[in-house]
Amino acid sequence: MWRDRWFAMGVVGACLACLTPVGVLALGAIGLGAWTGRLDVVLLPLLAGFVVLAVYWYRMRRRAR
Repeated sequence: MWRDRWFAMGVVGACLACLTPVGVLALGAIGLGAWTGRLDVVLLPLLAGFVVLAVYWYRMRRRAR
């Protein structure tokens, strides 16, 4: 059960990181587009980390069977 939570966290985190263009558009629409200049420095490593977490869970799950 605990491993399923890690997988869910990895998938949700990767999906949130993929939805950042919507956030960039929203910030630009309300006049805060300057905040998006360095967003990729934070979000790309987060996306990579969440994808690695999901792949790790998937491999450990397959190995256990």
